[in-house]
Amino acid sequence: MGQKDLGEASALFAVPADKPDYHGHRDRLRARFLANAESLPDYELLELLLFAAIPRRDTKPIAKALLKRFGSFGEVISASPDDLKDIEGIGDSAAVVLKAVQAAAQRLLQTKVKSGPVISTWNDLIAYCTAQMAYQPIEQFRALYLDRKNKLILDEAQQQGTVDHTPVYPREVVKRALELNASALIVVHNHPSGDPKPSRADIEMTRKIKEAAAAVNITLHDHVIVSRGGHVSFRTEGLI
Repeated sequence: MGQKDLGEASALFAVPADKPDYHGHRDRLRARFLANAESLPDYELLELLLFAAIPRRDTKPIAKALLKRFGSFGEVISASPDDLKDIEGIGDSAAVVLKAVQAAAQRLLQTKVKSGPVISTWNDLIAYCTAQMAYQPIEQFRALYLDRKNKLILDEAQQQGTVDHTPVYPREVVKRALELNASALIVVHNHPSGDPKPSRADIEMTRKIKEAAAAVNITLHDHVIVSRGGHVSFRTEGLI
């Protein structure tokens, strides 16, 4: 084969300058997503999300670095923008894309919770609370105020605390219920440690809220603790 023939062969198999070596990979990944989104592992789903924000770079190493740093897809999209940008390749645009996915998931789950009686959409409620709170780095206490048909009136963050403690004031919780003309409530808080097991302080605080609510004919349906490691329902555990 002559020098000219070698040059033509090299040109035939060369990657065009405007199509880097990951160009075909992106097309194939998009096709696989459209065919069966659930089949994609976490790192490939992250790759797909990063395509638009990082158009001229292979996003696979970035996706894998995110998972190595944070541990799971849920942990990645729940991380703070500053923490996300600690990963090489993640700038403002990529951080916005990832946080937008978290916000969209929370909005979708909140819509499901609002669609009917909370008691009959319990799994949706747990999914919503988990998405909203389970990955937070500090404790947060929320109250879900319900009407006579157990439909959600308002989901409201009451207090934020430290990594292992949130100050809760039962009178304030009940006062807010009266302001909203609520007939019942569900309280929720998270354990950043990952262990949803209730502490003695959690049990005592729940007792005080139940007593304060009962004094004005408001029902405390449940207290739920959510965490990375799962959730605990006080009612299911016989603690209410």
